[in-house]
Amino acid sequence: IFYVKTQLQLDEKANPPRYKGIVDCVKQTVRDHGVKGLYRGLSSLVYGSIPKAAVRFGMFEFLSNKMRDESGKLDSTQGLICGLGAGVAEAIVVVCPMETVKVKFIHDQTSANPKYRGFFHGVREIVRTQGLKGTYQGLTATVLKQGSNQAIRFYVMTALRNWYKGDNPQKTINPLVTGVFGAVAGAASVFGNTPLDVIKTRMQGLEAHKYKSTVDCAIKIMKHEGPAAFYKGTVPRLGRVCMDVAIVFIIYEEVVKVLNKVWKTD
Repeated sequence: IFYVKTQLQLDEKANPPRYKGIVDCVKQTVRDHGVKGLYRGLSSLVYGSIPKAAVRFGMFEFLSNKMRDESGKLDSTQGLICGLGAGVAEAIVVVCPMETVKVKFIHDQTSANPKYRGFFHGVREIVRTQGLKGTYQGLTATVLKQGSNQAIRFYVMTALRNWYKGDNPQKTINPLVTGVFGAVAGAASVFGNTPLDVIKTRMQGLEAHKYKSTVDCAIKIMKHEGPAAFYKGTVPRLGRVCMDVAIVFIIYEEVVKVLNKVWKTD
């Protein structure tokens, strides 16, 4: 799903465009590269997922513990602020280099002669030819995307959690309910910041040199492709993100429950 979403976002307006839609993108990829072509960039996604989640939820817990009231409650506005901080932290520490490598891998797939043989080979080549800054392309767009992503998700999640608990902050939430809330939060973030995701993807692709800055990238997309281009890949991203956020929030809530029992604090 991530592969298809990224290819659609990288597919700049042409006469005609490379892909007619999601199904056509899948068909062309399988035809030219086999089913394994749909998993290009998977290794970088896997390697980055654990540290990304660790930084995100670690920062959220740190900030939220500073902002909770005497009863331990966090309101939705505070959830938004903590989520914003968590998103910015994960963008700088993990997401930007991980996403840059991942997008380059996927973009490289469309080349006649792909030059990256694997994750570590790709990282070595990027660093060798572009230096460490080569893994930090599109940092501004990534910070904006991840910051708004997590701000929206934690805002929605906190609001839904507070609504469900009502006047009883000790009320437990069933994992299935948490999953539904997570899916809703994920959907909200997709509709809220897909334009930033498109800009970020373009800034990290192999053609990123065409853009002078994040703002220049946004202006060129609008000028040459129109506003609809900012929502490329929305459908595949919606499917991936809703599932991803639902699962991650379920795991997060269950881990917190266990840790609260093991390490009781005042």
